Amino acid sequence: MERIIKPAFTVIGKEGSTRDGEGFIQRLWAAANGHFGEIAHLAKMENGKLAGVWGAMSDFSRSFQPWEDGFTQGLYLAGAECVDGAEPPAGWMKWVIPGYEYIRVESGPTAFPDTLAYLAQSGLELAGAVHDFTDPATGRGYMCFPIRKL
Repeated sequence: MERIIKPAFTVIGKEGSTRDGEGFIQRLWAAANGHFGEIAHLAKMENGKLAGVWGAMSDFSRSFQPWEDGFTQGLYLAGAECVDGAEPPAGWMKWVIPGYEYIRVESGPTAFPDTLAYLAQSGLELAGAVHDFTDPATGRGYMCFPIRKL
């Protein structure tokens, strides 16, 4: 568990919602990965690798608040971090995620409830939606819990 600061950033990906039914996140990733070549030229690179692969989330108002109804209802964007100002090709969506201070934890079966409990015990609250992040340099997956808007 670590605290990180991440200024606003752009993600271009395939968007879906919990209203799309069971398995929608897996279908989004299959579509995004299968057509990555369409956005590869827009991807932000660091040291020759993608800067990040994001499973970004938002409430239905698109205001980047946490998923609704006990974190069960909302929007999901499966995509790559892209250069600022990049415009998505047809069939892709662009989200500009606001800057936050995050608590970043390695993904795992209890990462979400354990981190929510840690936040409550520490007197911290979610300042926005939790995002999934995969570090392409290491292949490790993380959950990013925003605790303060920049």
